[in-house]
Amino acid sequence: MENNILLQINNISVVYSDVIQVLKGVSLAVEKNHIVSLLGSNGAGKTTTLKAVSGLLKPENGKVTDGSIIYKGRNIQNQYPEFITRQGIIHVLEGRQPFKYLTVEENLKVGTATRWLKPHKDDLEMVYHYFPALVKRRKALAGYCSGGELQMIVMGRALMAHPELLLLDEPSLGLAPLVVKEIFEIIVKINEEQATTIILVEQNAGMALQIAHYGYVMENGKIVMEGSAADLVKNPDIKEFYLGVGVAGDLRSYRDVKSYRRRKRWL
Repeated sequence: MENNILLQINNISVVYSDVIQVLKGVSLAVEKNHIVSLLGSNGAGKTTTLKAVSGLLKPENGKVTDGSIIYKGRNIQNQYPEFITRQGIIHVLEGRQPFKYLTVEENLKVGTATRWLKPHKDDLEMVYHYFPALVKRRKALAGYCSGGELQMIVMGRALMAHPELLLLDEPSLGLAPLVVKEIFEIIVKINEEQATTIILVEQNAGMALQIAHYGYVMENGKIVMEGSAADLVKNPDIKEFYLGVGVAGDLRSYRDVKSYRRRKRWL
């Protein structure tokens, strides 16, 4: 199995501004061609974990102070983002930030910046295959696109870079349920058809575990639970605290679970 590990995070700690510790000994492994989901409440450290992998801690005055991040057998922690990007790790940030004054197609072509002078016509066709809604919008300015279209743009831009490891941060945030369903179906297709390994940070735990092979649960900067997605879905704590379903299968209200931190068995 170790030969099949693409990314190994070993007991890393992350500190911002030499004062604020966000990650406290996080370890996880990502197998090639798998979708791995990171679950947890806001502030648990999920986004910081992705930024530690992609090198985006540096612009925010953060750094990995302990541990190691091994990608394809090479230690990459605290490397510059442009170096990590050229290794095949592409990070799609939360918030869907396009270049507003470029067209949809120009935004997609930006994704080829790490592949100088290489043809990208076939790559555009690939992106339009996965996101056909962008075809009729290809000449429109990105600033006038809907939230769903913007998510397609930033994911398509990432695909143009030929990622070996794709980091997706909250792709469903603020989208309508039908659009969320479409986005997650596309994520599965990309994983299966392009053999792209994916780490998915997602608040919608039900959808994330539905498409993931493996999952990790984070709380307060630590990994508190892990397992196959099928096993996590059956776990009573996951059902109650992330899927909103009680032990007996009844739906739980926020009022019933708002003090859940005191009762979680892993804390």
